[in-house]
Amino acid sequence: MLEGLPPNNASHMLRLDCDEKRARAVADLIVETFDPTETAAAAFELDGGPQWSVEVYFATAPDEAQIHALIESAAGAEAAQAARFSTVDEKDWVENSLAGLAPVRAGRVLVHGAHDRGRRRVNDIGVEIEAALAFGTGHHGTTLGCLKALDRIAKRRRPERILDVGTGTGVLAIASALLFRQRVACGDIDPIAVATASANASANGAGPYVRPVVATGLRHPSLLGEYDLIFANILAKPLRLLAPDIARAAAPSAELVLSGLLARDVRGVLDAYRAQGFFLAERGDIDGWATLLLRRGGV
Repeated sequence: MLEGLPPNNASHMLRLDCDEKRARAVADLIVETFDPTETAAAAFELDGGPQWSVEVYFATAPDEAQIHALIESAAGAEAAQAARFSTVDEKDWVENSLAGLAPVRAGRVLVHGAHDRGRRRVNDIGVEIEAALAFGTGHHGTTLGCLKALDRIAKRRRPERILDVGTGTGVLAIASALLFRQRVACGDIDPIAVATASANASANGAGPYVRPVVATGLRHPSLLGEYDLIFANILAKPLRLLAPDIARAAAPSAELVLSGLLARDVRGVLDAYRAQGFFLAERGDIDGWATLLLRRGGV
């Protein structure tokens, strides 16, 4: 999952207060440029608006000149000059991650923190993620786009075999498992993500259904098989490279839900999957991020 995890032992951060357009542009560029296991970024509205803020957390001391240059390219020299670096400890990271987060709903699925447990409705599928994992709670447009696609799929059919490639914190796998009460195969290249997804599955009562494995793409024995619903919320380049493997794992009537894409990435990803016989059936855009639902044949 694109959102990934907070950097391990995050030690440095950057903060920039600016308008919404610049805040989103800077956060998106940081996410695209750096390894998500080493760097995490978020843009959010400050209380009272219209001011926004960007917060970026780094696992190690960043190259400040490089970051300033990136900010200037995305938002201009004035924004680059306004950016401020500081150090941070783990307690600060958790508290800052929690600040301002509200539950995220996609149909019956409600992704929330422990502080909002009481906001579940009777028939909700609740997925609770700890504050320290805020970048995997579903607030990012890519994860929310996939959850909304899952909700639409659940209203018209019941997939029997589900795969989540690049599971991250496990939100999509857990939501699918609880919604359909069945096993969801899932993996991630990051061992820390796998451990976290496993813990999240257990904490949400999905442990018997969700057992993540460390895998590059689909390269693990437990991921072999044929699936009729496949999620891959990663990045454009790995999505293109994985197109043949994902197509081989797809049943004849399979649906693919792909995300982690900016608008400019969509055409290249569609071309890669069209070469495997998959075509666009639906598209959703949230906060500048696209989520694609693909099927064989068609458009």
